[in-house]
Amino acid sequence: MSSANKKPLIVFTILTAALLAAAVLVSLLGEGAEEAAPASSPAIVPASAGNWGLSFPTEGEAPVGNASVEDLAKYDTYYLGDTSRKVIYLTFDCGYENGYTDQILDALKKHHAPAAFFVVGHMVESAPEIVRRMAEEGHVVGNHTFHHPDMSSISQQDAFQKELDSLAELYQQTTGRPLSRFYRPPQGKYSEENLKQAKALGYKTVFWSLAYVDWNTDDQPTAEQAYAKLLPRIHDGAIVLLHSTSRTNAEILDELLTKWEGMGYTFQSLEELP
Repeated sequence: MSSANKKPLIVFTILTAALLAAAVLVSLLGEGAEEAAPASSPAIVPASAGNWGLSFPTEGEAPVGNASVEDLAKYDTYYLGDTSRKVIYLTFDCGYENGYTDQILDALKKHHAPAAFFVVGHMVESAPEIVRRMAEEGHVVGNHTFHHPDMSSISQQDAFQKELDSLAELYQQTTGRPLSRFYRPPQGKYSEENLKQAKALGYKTVFWSLAYVDWNTDDQPTAEQAYAKLLPRIHDGAIVLLHSTSRTNAEILDELLTKWEGMGYTFQSLEELP
């Protein structure tokens, strides 16, 4: 092949690699997006990799997940709480400390609102005093794995268990308390086998029924954009996913909780899941 013919091939190869890298980056950054794949026919995701996803047919009502409440219940897995009452279950994913968790804890304390914080190893290692405060103030501290990998790619029970046990051991050493038996898959990636593995270890897997794009620290939503997602889509029994790394969440949480209270909602701990 002549050098002239090789150049287009080289350019094509470089562009293809760049597009693949961009796709991987989007996947890594996309945890907690307000919607993944729409759920047209709820069923357990097969043992191959899957992403938790929601669709919202009617605002103000519980969304449809890509696995049904009944099927998930077989594996002690939740994405909704008590839908017969105006209750909200607040949850925060904590990959690292970005300077906002204390402000979030202050707002929760002001409203006497229990929450669950799903932490990873880095959060416990780098911000032990904040993690201890979560526990001391009565919040659930849950397992988000030690290294935050794609758990759907892990099929061996011992490898799966190591990710959860390593985090639980570090938390016990750091706080002197046992880690709660609530587990959230990193990036919402899971398989049916993962749900079985978590249940075998005594964990309840917790997805979510409401979230929004709050995870991109370089492009935070305005308060108005946050309210536009979080207010009309709130619903009875909502398990809300927020990220503790979000500046917007820290700034609006006090007012957001006030607004939800004004709509008649109260806040419950994951420990009160039906």
